[in-house]
Amino acid sequence: MGVTAERIARKSIHTANGIVNITVLIVILLFIAFSGYALWDSNQLYRGADSAQYEIYKPSAENETESFEELQAINGEVFSWLTVYGTHIDYPVTQGEDNAKYVNTNAYGEYSLAGSIFLDYRNGADFQDFNSILYGHHMEKQAMFGEIGSFGDKDYFDRHQYGNLFFAGKNHGLVFFAFVKTDAYNIDMFTPNIKTPETRQEYLKNILDVALYTRDVSVTADDHILLLTTCAPDATNGRDILVAKITDDCYRDMFQRRGTDNASGTQLSKDQQWQRIPLWLKISVPIALLLLLLVIILNHKKQRNLPKE
Repeated sequence: MGVTAERIARKSIHTANGIVNITVLIVILLFIAFSGYALWDSNQLYRGADSAQYEIYKPSAENETESFEELQAINGEVFSWLTVYGTHIDYPVTQGEDNAKYVNTNAYGEYSLAGSIFLDYRNGADFQDFNSILYGHHMEKQAMFGEIGSFGDKDYFDRHQYGNLFFAGKNHGLVFFAFVKTDAYNIDMFTPNIKTPETRQEYLKNILDVALYTRDVSVTADDHILLLTTCAPDATNGRDILVAKITDDCYRDMFQRRGTDNASGTQLSKDQQWQRIPLWLKISVPIALLLLLLVIILNHKKQRNLPKE
């Protein structure tokens, strides 16, 4: 009777251990599956926001506008190209019938959470309004307008002065002269196409008064200015705005370096280095570690349940 009870007890322990092992394995596999999907989904999102996908369409002196016209043939609402020197902001610009379409539509006209860089629908596509407003998502990994907030650092603002705006078949210079932090409810700031000389001057004065940083650039009510705006990650409903003067003169990109991997010509950051690791490697390493942990746990349990001599 005692021997039978002992066998039943051992069998029960063995069964319980098996159930525990299977449960642990299922939990680990579910965790691995979820982690793999999260990495894949994140990778797809940022792949859709990467400016490199549009690089072949960028107008240049070599191919004039042929490549750009190919993109316009895909989506007729692409009309311009924005480049901020020393950053990864190097995108085609779109304009819809309202300000909602390109929040979740890419420059190919396809649905995308990353959206596009787009011009306020109330602005003229010839950038002849006094103030034109460009919108873009704030995204991590230096995608879309994710680097606008970097201008909140004084040293960064001082080092990044110029950009380029292509429209109407011609390149135009951008001189960045102010960085503003405000909120989404600042109607005065987000009203495009200011008309009268008096209101233009008042608008310009307001920018310079509230700006976190400014640069000594001659700007008058007769000029054309461009606002690059995005969500501010450090404030609820906050907005970061980089303000530029549009000029007929173009500026040299002093950040271009032969043989460099990034737009600024500087050493890659840890985040940039992480981006360059293949997705399969990001997934396989934690999977291997978890499987190793599982083996250790199972072996430990097996050793504990061995009958004592």
